[in-house]
Amino acid sequence: MSLNSPLEISRALVAALSTQMFRYYEDRIPQDASILVVSNHRSFVDALVLMAALSSPIRFACHHYMGQVPVMREIVTGQLGCFPLDGTQNRQKSFFLQSQLLLQSRQMVGVFPEGTEPMVKFTQPNMLGEFQRGFAHLALRSNVQDLAILPIAIASLEEVNTNGFPLRLLSIFDPSEPLFNQSGWHPLVFYRRVAVLIGRPYWITPQHQKKYHGKQARDVVAQVTEHCHGEISNLLRQGCY
Repeated sequence: MSLNSPLEISRALVAALSTQMFRYYEDRIPQDASILVVSNHRSFVDALVLMAALSSPIRFACHHYMGQVPVMREIVTGQLGCFPLDGTQNRQKSFFLQSQLLLQSRQMVGVFPEGTEPMVKFTQPNMLGEFQRGFAHLALRSNVQDLAILPIAIASLEEVNTNGFPLRLLSIFDPSEPLFNQSGWHPLVFYRRVAVLIGRPYWITPQHQKKYHGKQARDVVAQVTEHCHGEISNLLRQGCY
């Protein structure tokens, strides 16, 4: 088979890693809609697992350094279609601009709201960190019709953990990231068996967008963020036990 799409590459790599994947609640995936996928994140293979589970290419926002490291850059951006964010100064603007254009063209966009920390510090499979709220701001200001946020839990059932490379090595490619300015190794998590549990979609309505102004904006952003965090947290507990 010719591997000429992110979906085909994802399926092939998941198979090559001998990852056994179980998918639950696939009937919750919206049809004929723009979809913003929101998920927990502990492993480099999470993007591959999500694409394989949803049977669809997903354009993931990824850390700035992934667009700087040779080989990784070619795989992550060239083959898998992820878009690395700009440096610290323009990161937020870059995220909103690129994501909005993709959603408007009905491409599926993926975000890991926990950020970088759970990737560089080993965490337990059932743990979920605090969410950054950028994805909620994106959904509320994107002016995309029929937009659904789809929360998904990646629940590791059996995994292999190993050390990847020194964290300080990554600071060469992104010196602005304080998490890279420390001793120790970047952990690598590979799933042997993993459950992908799809949550209830959260539809962005004109009422939500109307509230995204003035003093009400903070409340509606918090509402969207808390819904997705709570949904993934509940699914994660369900999948890990």
